[in-house]
Amino acid sequence: MNHDDLEQAIHTLLQAIGENPHRPGLRRTPTRVAQMFTEILDGYDLDAAELTAESLFDVAYDEMILVKDIQFFSMCEHHLLPFFGRAHVAYVPQDKIIGLSKIPRTVDMFAHRLQVQERMTQQIAYALADVLSPQGLGVIVEGTHLCAMMRGVKKEQARLVTSAMLGSFKSNPATRQEFLDLLKLPQ
Repeated sequence: MNHDDLEQAIHTLLQAIGENPHRPGLRRTPTRVAQMFTEILDGYDLDAAELTAESLFDVAYDEMILVKDIQFFSMCEHHLLPFFGRAHVAYVPQDKIIGLSKIPRTVDMFAHRLQVQERMTQQIAYALADVLSPQGLGVIVEGTHLCAMMRGVKKEQARLVTSAMLGSFKSNPATRQEFLDLLKLPQ
């Protein structure tokens, strides 16, 4: 990212909304916002294959593996407002498993981009399926979108739920149901 361009854009934005970017409270705002965008949009610098390269293990295990309640924060590409929530990722291994931390890191990699939740859900599923080649894989993402809460329809309680089901999660109703049942377990 180009920090100078980001800072100038924020400076211009402040002026455009009628603010004085030189007043004490706003003087460093362009720098802070540029740093914030660099931090929360760092997913563009990552690659799923590189992220998981050292964390695949040959293990004879053929039952469902679920990592649930993975917190994420992202930015709506339509309004540049945050959306956040939880992702749940499950897979049935074929011949290898992935290190536990790599699933949340994959979620973050795609969340830390300008996004729509529907695409992010699919990106997580396809990236993990590419590195794992599992029998099946499912991703469910629950998100709260500030663009729907603060503007437009102004619905504070509305949540968007998206899913991506691959392999046996798509073709076998029992596998899909097991995934959904495991999500209902007490916290």
